[in-house]
Amino acid sequence: MLGRSRDEYLRRAHEHLEIYTGLANYCKQLAPTWLWDQDFVRGGSERLCEAMVVHGDEGTVLKAVNAHREAGADHVCLQVLGSDLATPPIDEWRRLAPFVTGANHD
Repeated sequence: MLGRSRDEYLRRAHEHLEIYTGLANYCKQLAPTWLWDQDFVRGGSERLCEAMVVHGDEGTVLKAVNAHREAGADHVCLQVLGSDLATPPIDEWRRLAPFVTGANHD
């Protein structure tokens, strides 16, 4: 999520994770990690939000993408969170595209 406001970040992250925390297969897949049952409340705990949703500026997102690549990923899929679930985050996609397309940037 592009932005600096922690309150806005948590609002968007909880709204987005509401979908996934309602699906047993997603929760089951994440359960063997360091997350606990209480992290999988509907909308996710704050800890789950921080584990699953990157927030900050374009450089922060790029660092997270590169961390996945450095860990061996050859594909990283970004699900960009806009202001609400019903509105495509077109402005955010445009802002991020030059930073995450192609090879690593430092």
